[in-house]
Amino acid sequence: MKIEETKRAFDRIMHEIGKVIVGQEEVLKQMTVSLLTNSHSILEGYPGLAKTLAVKTMSDLMDLKFSRIQNTPDLMPSDITGTYIIEETSAGKRNFKFQPGPIFANIVLADEINRATPKTQSALLEAMQERQVTLGTSTYKLEEPFFVLATQNPIEQEGTYPLPEAQSDRFLLKIKTDYPEFKDEVEIVNRYAEEVKQINLKPILKKDNLVYLQGITRQVPIANDLKKYAVQIITNTRKKKDTIEYGASPRASIGLVLASKARALMEGRKYVSKTDINTMAYPILRHRIILSFEAERQNMDEDAVIKSILK
Repeated sequence: MKIEETKRAFDRIMHEIGKVIVGQEEVLKQMTVSLLTNSHSILEGYPGLAKTLAVKTMSDLMDLKFSRIQNTPDLMPSDITGTYIIEETSAGKRNFKFQPGPIFANIVLADEINRATPKTQSALLEAMQERQVTLGTSTYKLEEPFFVLATQNPIEQEGTYPLPEAQSDRFLLKIKTDYPEFKDEVEIVNRYAEEVKQINLKPILKKDNLVYLQGITRQVPIANDLKKYAVQIITNTRKKKDTIEYGASPRASIGLVLASKARALMEGRKYVSKTDINTMAYPILRHRIILSFEAERQNMDEDAVIKSILK
């Protein structure tokens, strides 16, 4: 698959998603970056901004098996991973049979991940990191490609369990979904407040194509000075003590270079540019820096601090 063909495939994906989702182009691009880098992402936004719909539509277009986990405080780890059930054979014998849980899919949507208890969150995180599920003495491999796209709500924090920093670091990107622009919202009302048309989406990428593109992503060239520039951005998060209490780990440096390569590929370029690095720095760093009291006193959020580092 040549670069031009790859660009056409991504343009078609964006065009098809546009039949269902209005606007939110940057969000959709960042979700695709997550798929190309074989990584997981958090989508954060207010209720009703089509986060769940975007993930479901993406899985339809890529011919991937999709499952959804609605996180609640009473959700048990076995509700995610699966459990053993007693099965009776025709001979009257009973034996245990493994019943796989919703984690056994290609794209797993973990809705409102911060509503699950830490014990359940950690069961999900083992699957994310090791790409396997351990039950008792048995280990079950997860099918590739495997992505967890988690959503969380920035409001209604009562009774939630925020992801600890060490666990949120497992997610490559934290993607922010914002309210649509006025003209986009008018279009949403036109589409969904009148007669709802059945939209048939055609899968554009097969599983094998996606795995192939993940390999190509890692081969996108990046100049040495740009590689150093990316690492410098991450290093600066550890030096900026006036606004950042704790900076990002080397995992962020790897993530920033990889995400920039994926963005370059999507834009139809054979090399990484400075714009790729600057654009991807926001979703890479949002959940990896802890702001100081001084930054919070000045009403600065993570994006404002990242902007000051890029300057």
